[in-house]
Order: sequence, then structure tokens, then C-alpha cells
Amino acid sequence: MLQSVVQIALFLISIALVLNLFRLARGPSLPDRILALDTMYINAIALLVLYGIHQSSNFYFEAALIIAVMGFVGTVVLSKYILRGDIIE
Repeated sequence: MLQSVVQIALFLISIALVLNLFRLARGPSLPDRILALDTMYINAIALLVLYGIHQSSNFYFEAALIIAVMGFVGTVVLSKYILRGDIIE
């Protein structure tokens, strides 16, 4: 039962990831593209966690944690670049 739910969730999150890629490529403005990139990080984390559940491996959870940290830092850096024009003051 759990395996079928995980496979359905993997499929649906994969569709969401493709739709986010479309928004990233075609976003009307730069903040929309940054938001799409941030959502892609979240979807990638969800895919890794679900795949870790599917494979019964702890390695994928650690990879998801690293992607979460990098996604947060990337979003902060891009937002700061948009607001101020440079990253380091």
C-alpha cells in the first residue's frame, strides 16, 4: 500500500517539477523566476525524500538536507542581488 502511494506521489511531484521548469523558462519577471527556482528546490527535496522512503536508504535524506540548505542560501543571495545590485556589501 505504501509503495503505491509513494509511486503516485513521485509521479505527481515530477509533473510539478516540469511545470516549475516551464515557469522558470517563461516567467514574466525575474522575481517570478526566482520563486520558480525556489519551488524547484522544494520539489527536488520532496522527490529525494520519497525516493529514500522507496529505497529504504538514509543517504537520500542527507542529500535532501544539503539541497535544502543550498536552496535557502541561493534564494537569499538572488534576492539580495535583485534588491541591492551586489551580493557582498
